[in-house]
Amino acid sequence: MRALNRDFRKKDKPTDVLSFPSGDAFAGGNGDGGRSLGDLAIDVPYAARKARQLGHPLERELKILLVHGILHLLGHDHETDDGTMFRLQRRHVVSLFGPGPDGVPE
Repeated sequence: MRALNRDFRKKDKPTDVLSFPSGDAFAGGNGDGGRSLGDLAIDVPYAARKARQLGHPLERELKILLVHGILHLLGHDHETDDGTMFRLQRRHVVSLFGPGPDGVPE
């Protein structure tokens, strides 16, 4: 995951989730008429360490990372927006998976 982060984002450090947009939203496909936003890579051991540090189950952390990655595939960027992505993340995590950690930094 560190190599992917270094090669694609020029950040030589590990990370928990990376999003690789298809380029043209919904224009991708797998040959059977399906549409794709792109690909996600989730580092499960990294996520497991983070979940332990934060005191919640790995399953919850993976759900948070899934939502986070999908929001990136949809074009959101928490590094440049006004908090919109994290507001959406909080709303979707709680709506889809119930109350609990939402992965939004305080």
